Amino acid sequence: MSAKGLSRWRNPSALPGFGLTLGFTLFYLSVIVLIPIAALILRPWSAGFTGFWNIITDPRVLAALKLSFGGAALAALFNAIVGPIVAWVLVRYRFPGKGLLDAVIDLPFALPTAVAGIALSTLYSAQGWLGEPLAQMGIRIAYTPYGVLIALAFIGLPFVVRTIQPVLTDLSRDPEEVAATLGATRLQILWRVVLPSLMPALLTGATLAFARAVGEYGSVIFIAGNLPMRSEIAPLLIIMKLEQYDYAGASAIGVVMLGASFLVIFALNILQNWIGSRR
Repeated sequence: MSAKGLSRWRNPSALPGFGLTLGFTLFYLSVIVLIPIAALILRPWSAGFTGFWNIITDPRVLAALKLSFGGAALAALFNAIVGPIVAWVLVRYRFPGKGLLDAVIDLPFALPTAVAGIALSTLYSAQGWLGEPLAQMGIRIAYTPYGVLIALAFIGLPFVVRTIQPVLTDLSRDPEEVAATLGATRLQILWRVVLPSLMPALLTGATLAFARAVGEYGSVIFIAGNLPMRSEIAPLLIIMKLEQYDYAGASAIGVVMLGASFLVIFALNILQNWIGSRR
């Protein structure tokens, strides 16, 4: 047997050659991603630049975009704080009901978004288990922007926890023990030893949570109240324009959301790569 044939026999490939697999990859991405995005970008220009500009600068649209992106950012920041704590408890401690708690984390993945929205609105309404005592203190959650934040935090938490959890599982405790023997406090160990190792995974999880929250619809509309200029989200405006057969208007809002989301995610990826290069 020739050396070339022996090399192929020792290193069998499960897939065909590079040309065929690359062609399939480009075809699949074009059909699923690139062509729909191109159609979304081109559609609003049928109304001309002036029409496009009037749509995206409408005060109602700007308020909805501000709530969607601002709420998604705040929810991602909240999950970036709470998510590592939950992951730490699940990885580093043993306690009764740990398996149940671990399964509950995935509930936002499995629960239909409409069901989640109804449950949250019922829980935080003025007559709900949590909403009633808060209402007595003068705090309204349901049908306000605060309800939007809670819904977005609810659906984004699993992304952060499930991204950090395997990293914590594989993280060696030796550096923590060495730092402790050298006199470092628990806060110093957490800040200088543990957190730098978790930072790339934390940024990834927060980015995923932000991306999911920006386009969230089902779990938000029931608790938001959908009041124009107050608790109305951008995806709801897109649905309303589609129901009115205003495809150019819906596409214009979608283009703004697509561009803003891409810039935020791109910036977070650059930050993640920068942090990884410094380790």
